[in-house]
Amino acid sequence: MKFPDLPEGRVLPVVTAPAAVLSAAGEQADPTDPSIVQLAADLIATMKVSPGCVGLAAPQVGVGAQVFAVDVVGHPKSATTHGTFVLCNAKIVEASRWKSGREGCMSVPDLTGDVKRAGRVVVEALAPGTGEPVTITTDAFEARALQHEIDHCAGKLFLDRVAGAHAIYQRKVYL
Repeated sequence: MKFPDLPEGRVLPVVTAPAAVLSAAGEQADPTDPSIVQLAADLIATMKVSPGCVGLAAPQVGVGAQVFAVDVVGHPKSATTHGTFVLCNAKIVEASRWKSGREGCMSVPDLTGDVKRAGRVVVEALAPGTGEPVTITTDAFEARALQHEIDHCAGKLFLDRVAGAHAIYQRKVYL
């Protein structure tokens, strides 16, 4: 899968809960709009300088738009990977193999939680820059990351999906 070249990205500050932008559904994005193309590049740049970050959505940088970046290459829980990519207006069209797994989030820096997600998904979206339709079929950790970022675009945090207080944990800090 080939994604269009993006401009130079800027590192943006990441907003944390309870910021209102994190609980509001993002607007549909025009993938050919220059501001959305720049946002795509900014999401990648911000993700790349954030240790352990495998995905970042527009609401996490204060923009209420359905745009997010993902890159799970090299993560120990990854099976299928599609490299670094950005999607606009993504939607899940197939989901199967549900299981629980631990998640964290840059916008909820002190907590992790157990979230039940599909282990295999098919996602349809548009590529920033060209507006070309994109279909991604993936599994394992990349599938979890896609669902997590799609949730951000819909105004949901992983905390909205945990089974209850018993499934929320203090994030461990490794020195």
